[in-house]
Amino acid sequence: MAMKKQNKGTATVYSTELGKLCPDCNEPAVKCSCRKKQMPAQNDGIVRLIRETKGRKGKGVTLITGVPLDGEGLKKLATTLKQKCGSGGSIKEGVIEIQGDHRDVLEQELVSLGYKVKSAGG
Repeated sequence: MAMKKQNKGTATVYSTELGKLCPDCNEPAVKCSCRKKQMPAQNDGIVRLIRETKGRKGKGVTLITGVPLDGEGLKKLATTLKQKCGSGGSIKEGVIEIQGDHRDVLEQELVSLGYKVKSAGG
């Protein structure tokens, strides 16, 4: 009895039963362990302020990464920072986005709250 070889690139990526599947381990994406191992720990105790325009039709936003909060604490911090800057924003995947270039104001506010802050990127 010959074993069937699986060609590279032909793995199942979606199942109507399980939803999206990991192409490497063929487990449901929610329970995938191989991708989680590859992600490095991003929380080194430093909050980074980054100005970015990519994918926003030239409009600049300030990204705040590395904040050691989760869920409700992150929402409260984002609300406070948006009020200080007088602009809108959102939280996406643990990153706070503030509309406009407010790095100086945000740096002062975060330092006053006790965070170690660095400006990163352009």
